[in-house]
Amino acid sequence: MIKAIIFDIGGVLIRTEDPSPRAALEERLGLGPGEAEFLVLNSEQGRQAQLGAVTAAQHWAWVQQRFGLTDAGLRDFRALFWGGDRVDTELLAYIRSLRPRYQTAIISNAMDDLNETVLRIDPASDLFDVVVGSAYERVMKPDPIIYLRTLERLGRQPSEAIFIDDAAANIAGAQAVGLATIHFRPGIDLCAELLNVERRA
Repeated sequence: MIKAIIFDIGGVLIRTEDPSPRAALEERLGLGPGEAEFLVLNSEQGRQAQLGAVTAAQHWAWVQQRFGLTDAGLRDFRALFWGGDRVDTELLAYIRSLRPRYQTAIISNAMDDLNETVLRIDPASDLFDVVVGSAYERVMKPDPIIYLRTLERLGRQPSEAIFIDDAAANIAGAQAVGLATIHFRPGIDLCAELLNVERRA
């Protein structure tokens, strides 16, 4: 029986709905499409930040140096980089409706400022029983360890939880430890998907 539902943040709870601010940033800096995202999140430096090997502050200092930005320029960079992101308030309301029937949790590949992000989307700190961030754990999805640690903190077996993520590799990692999964995509009927998974569990 399903007792817990685990959510990703980026691409699920928060999504880049408007690409134009990031595109404007790339045009300003002479970057190609997608290069800003690669540098901030998917470069080796970005991975090290998400693994906790460098702090978020150190990572942004690296970005600042990489582009020769002033402090004000870095603030503008960050504002444009995240400017198209939107919190899915309807999904958050749905998560609230799931409680207290289910435990809820987050697993996020994120820098060590994740708690600030969670506080922004959940100011009352009452939506999630467990928040697991890769920088704090020094391990990223899809490594099995991060899923197993989350389950341990929830006090659940893999057969008792569903994991929701937008990245196929992270879904595969969760399935490898025995979690039921939902591959999130825009427009998905999450309520129906959860019911389908529960019927199969």
